[in-house]
Amino acid sequence: MTLLADRSISFIGAGNMAEALIRGLIRGGHVGADRVFASSPRAERQAELRAGYGIVCTGDNKDIASRASIVVLATKPQIMEKVLREIGDHVRPHTLVISVAAGVDCATLESHLHGEGVRVVRAMPNTPALVGAGATAISAGKAATQDDLAIATALFDAVGITVTLDEIHLDAVTGLSGSGPAYIFLILEALADAGVKVGLARRIAQRLAAQTVMGSAKMLLETDEHPGKLKDMVTSPGGTAIAGLHTLEEGGLRTTLINAVETATKRARELGRGGK
Repeated sequence: MTLLADRSISFIGAGNMAEALIRGLIRGGHVGADRVFASSPRAERQAELRAGYGIVCTGDNKDIASRASIVVLATKPQIMEKVLREIGDHVRPHTLVISVAAGVDCATLESHLHGEGVRVVRAMPNTPALVGAGATAISAGKAATQDDLAIATALFDAVGITVTLDEIHLDAVTGLSGSGPAYIFLILEALADAGVKVGLARRIAQRLAAQTVMGSAKMLLETDEHPGKLKDMVTSPGGTAIAGLHTLEEGGLRTTLINAVETATKRARELGRGGK
């Protein structure tokens, strides 16, 4: 039996991230479909989730929030306070509330949740959770326990890997792994374009680029080596890889990626302060 087996879980919001978690939980056998609930304002989306996973899905946030012992807030950060005002009095006592909204801190969440014994965990997952390869960081609110963190870890481990950090680091995670898939997709698109330029068919170039990125990431995760050491394994004196790396350094790729993560982190902080 897993930590989630006897839990009921409600998702407020039913976008891609909520669906990724629902799929991972149900198809991985972590929780039964009869214990999963979701809300969406769109009737067609409700029907999709009911048909796809056999869960209860309605347009009533307050009803869904009151059904479960774990409530996952999966709405956009710009509307989070509105949603919290709507459901704050309807979350059951002693519920664990997990938010995946970028930039919305635990203090803001806690200020709207009035039930006795309600605890908050904030999480930052990313979209590869859709294919079971997500990277999620979680942090505890002031009342959350180690057991709560273990439950949140079990939930996000159903769709990838999970790390626990102090909340002060969550905006940086948003800028790195939360936004990171967009950077990697841009790099993959550029690599595929390059393959086409030097004579490869588009489909072949795209598949080779994607497998190369996936394989490189797997090497790093499984060896736990410094990426510089793995890079040096590919480069030989006067060879092709070092020539290509020289061009990347000349073009400022390293600096550009660092700046992208820093800019996205700043944007996450702005969202947390109510920025549009």
